[in-house]
Amino acid sequence: MPERTILARYHGDVHGVGFRATAQRLAQGFAIKGWVKNEPDGSVALIASGDPREVDGFLAAIRASRLGPLIEREVLEPQGSSEGLQGFGVRR
Repeated sequence: MPERTILARYHGDVHGVGFRATAQRLAQGFAIKGWVKNEPDGSVALIASGDPREVDGFLAAIRASRLGPLIEREVLEPQGSSEGLQGFGVRR
């Protein structure tokens, strides 16, 4: 199955609540690579890449976690490549 890479943008009360650390912890349960970072506009951006079932499961785990009620809007954008991604980490 071909790899799927998604850029997810989360809007809402997502800064200063442990969003990045929680996403990084959740990512450990999935065979994905990517990153998560705070954006200057108050949103959080996240790249997740891997088997589509793993990516979908990871995104669902974020929504089902304690972060879910803090997310007012989730915008998913397919990306063309996962080149250069290794592991899953927090970007500054």
